[in-house]
Amino acid sequence: MLFRFVFVSNFIFNAYFHILIMFMVKMALTGRLCWLCRTSKYYKNVHRFSSTWKKRQIKQEEIKETVYQFTVENVNQLQERIYVWGFAATGALGIKSYLRPQKKQTAISSMNRPAQMKFFESNNMKVQNVACGYGFTLFLVDRMKGCHEILGTGINTDSQIGYHPVDNKSERYLDYVIEPAKINLPLLHSSKTKILNMDGGRAHTVLLTDKEGVFSFGNNAYGQCGRSIIENEKYSGNPTVYKIKELPDDVIEVICGQDHTLFLTKAGVVYSCGLGSDGQTGLGHYQSIGRPSQVKGDLEGERIVQIACSADCVLALSDKGDVFGWGNSEYNQLALITDHTQVNIPKRIQVSASCGKIVKVASGGSICGFLNENGEVFTWGYGILGLGPNVQATTIPTKLPSPLFGANEIDAGKKVVNLKCGVYSFAAITNRGDLYMWGKNKFGNLGFANKKDQFFPWRVCVPSEVLDVWCGVDHTVVRCVSFS
Repeated sequence: MLFRFVFVSNFIFNAYFHILIMFMVKMALTGRLCWLCRTSKYYKNVHRFSSTWKKRQIKQEEIKETVYQFTVENVNQLQERIYVWGFAATGALGIKSYLRPQKKQTAISSMNRPAQMKFFESNNMKVQNVACGYGFTLFLVDRMKGCHEILGTGINTDSQIGYHPVDNKSERYLDYVIEPAKINLPLLHSSKTKILNMDGGRAHTVLLTDKEGVFSFGNNAYGQCGRSIIENEKYSGNPTVYKIKELPDDVIEVICGQDHTLFLTKAGVVYSCGLGSDGQTGLGHYQSIGRPSQVKGDLEGERIVQIACSADCVLALSDKGDVFGWGNSEYNQLALITDHTQVNIPKRIQVSASCGKIVKVASGGSICGFLNENGEVFTWGYGILGLGPNVQATTIPTKLPSPLFGANEIDAGKKVVNLKCGVYSFAAITNRGDLYMWGKNKFGNLGFANKKDQFFPWRVCVPSEVLDVWCGVDHTVVRCVSFS
């Protein structure tokens, strides 16, 4: 009985107290509290509460009345965006806080969903092109003042993203760069010369300029940098940037395989150098070569317009839509042209006429694909091909159903317009700016917010319209524009 009386008394007191407080708040807001109440501790609390509430209300009103104005020029600058995801421990994603977290942040080794890279916006740079090597990324940028630069981030154990000393006084250098840093080039006219194209292999980088030729740096153990092989050469902390001289003047693109390099000229002629143990140089032998030489075979008399190579299997596309292949075929990537595991000279791949005219080819470690003029995707090889978990290998290019890329009765005009390939994964971009990926996903490089392998093409939730995509071994980079 006593307990019940105490409980009821406390309840009545608390209710009365809250009513009194609310009454005092109302009186305080209207300014009608007596002098005695104003001197009490209850009034001080109420006054503090009402004063804070008034300030908050005023601030909210000011925010509502604020009008932001942007000129057309500024809006266009803000539209360009770069998103990255995948393995972050190497620094290849270029987001510094992932490996050097600030207060109340934790370091992360991988990012399994698209993350916006704000480095370029904050430094007034516009990204023109990107290349993904094995654990590193290259960015070709334009500064707002018209300056043309190439930046690198990620693994630098073989100086594949340039020479980066710790400081001016020390002889120490960085083996890992966790944020994009400028790569210094020995250009004669740096203000007038522009970088047109670049690519990265396992541990080397090659880039093309418009007026001063082709340059290379990084590991040259097999001649992949286009220069003579030097036994026991030290590549770590090596500032050497080599200008490749044994090339014609009309080179328009450079392509890096794992440890070899290919050069495509305006006339459609192909040159190569580097490791040839799988025949990937296409020069008719299996030796390594440090001097670029012309690739012949079935390519003679053809005008090649595109080359694809992420590892040791090479695909080339002619202006007529014919496909040629050479290099590694351990997983039957080139079973249509050979019964052997290696092909050291280009051969024409006999593709069925039902596949249509081919406009794009893609080649990974053991997976291959192409895109026809109707926006249809075909894949073959060994691994995750996009044909489901029960199909791991096929020697014949097989079409992936168009509905897998979003084509349906509501949007029948949706089709794939670009196809890329990493070592273990595919990426396709549609004419609606959607990105679809499938393949191995050990480090979250597919961007699905998980690390599960994806056996069918699946749309990546990128909050922008995707313009282009680049696939590394374990990371992905996309260039986007905000939705209009």
